[in-house]
Amino acid sequence: MSKTSNLVSALVIACTVALAAPAVALAAGGPAPAAVQGHKKHKAKVEAKADKNRVKVGEETKIKGSFADLGGQESVTGGEPVIVQQLRAGVWVNLSTGTCRPNGNFVFSLSFSIRASLTLRVYHPETELYVSAISSVIGIVVI
Repeated sequence: MSKTSNLVSALVIACTVALAAPAVALAAGGPAPAAVQGHKKHKAKVEAKADKNRVKVGEETKIKGSFADLGGQESVTGGEPVIVQQLRAGVWVNLSTGTCRPNGNFVFSLSFSIRASLTLRVYHPETELYVSAISSVIGIVVI
């Protein structure tokens, strides 16, 4: 066989293995436990706002908000994760991480070291009980 033929054969085999690996891994995992199969995640709502929309460099501002179960069947027991994110170059970047209080409320204290116009949001990642949720966008100008 020529080098080209060997290269093509090797490429075909590599592609076949790469495509088959996820299917084999999924099959090896077996069925999901019954508790996971029958559980439907709840929809949630995150609301947040800044105490001040305009702050000086180094000045602290608070992001206050709440996390609520939209199903209305369960009250939030607290401990749900919430993350303040900033939009940078089209990508949401984590700034601060916390959890909700037992009543679903949360507060973040933030300060910024440069002058800028910032776009923030509060994000709740998907958990075993809830799907992910995000707040409306919060604009802050740092002068």
